[in-house]
Amino acid sequence: MSATGSTLPRPRLLGRATVNAVVAISVLYTLLPVLWLVLAASKNRDALFGSALLSLDGFSFGRNLTDLFAMDGGLYGRWYVNSLLYAVLGAAVGALVSVACGYAFDKYRFRHKEKLFGLVLAAVMVPQTVLALPLYLMASEAGLVSTFWAVFVPVLFNPFGVYLGRVFSQGYVPDEVLEAARIDGAGELTMYARVALRMLGPGLVTVFLFQLTAIWNNFFLPMVMLSDQDLYPVSLGLYTWNSSASVSPEYYPVVIMGSLLAVVPLILAFVLLQRFWRSGLTAGAVK
Repeated sequence: MSATGSTLPRPRLLGRATVNAVVAISVLYTLLPVLWLVLAASKNRDALFGSALLSLDGFSFGRNLTDLFAMDGGLYGRWYVNSLLYAVLGAAVGALVSVACGYAFDKYRFRHKEKLFGLVLAAVMVPQTVLALPLYLMASEAGLVSTFWAVFVPVLFNPFGVYLGRVFSQGYVPDEVLEAARIDGAGELTMYARVALRMLGPGLVTVFLFQLTAIWNNFFLPMVMLSDQDLYPVSLGLYTWNSSASVSPEYYPVVIMGSLLAVVPLILAFVLLQRFWRSGLTAGAVK
């Protein structure tokens, strides 16, 4: 008995050590590129291509930041504003549309409801790059190519957001509350705006963050749709600068600094809204 009892903790300790090792490797895998980006953004061009990345030599954070916003007549600032418009405004409107559609799929009965929702689930599995060419042809027919709307309108509709909207509606909006609102004489739109939408707040924020991240990192669609550099988002603009860096090396420090600043809005969004999306991720778990 004693021999058996002495061997019992070993698998448990081994499992805990394995989990800790996997977590540590995952953290390093995530943080090391960010650390490199922070260090590289503070170096001048000579230190960047040398072996002094961890030393204090060649510190040029302020100079790189100034050069970034002065390069090519201040194009980076315009790209940053474009990305904020595409991502923040697009994610806000898209989240409202997705949650409203998910709410309708959950609370209303209509013909071929589950078949239509099956199409939504099928659309989740379609890569966005596959849709870029058809979207370009449609935008061309509508005369929207190389305009703000060519990038903004397609990102408003997200099948995965509709799926999440239905899950959140099932987890957060009891049918009894809606029935009580109907008895009180509330119309369907009033009931959704004043009752259901407030309950769906955590879910709305979660869908918003998912769409914000997807739109902010969107690259292929703007590349297909846009030919005017003044309409580029940050991702596409930095790509063009990086392509030019092989001929003009002065672009390398500003590309790295621009990449560092491009991460800031996503970090701020997740930090400021974390109390909403943490609760949103558990929607329906204890229904």
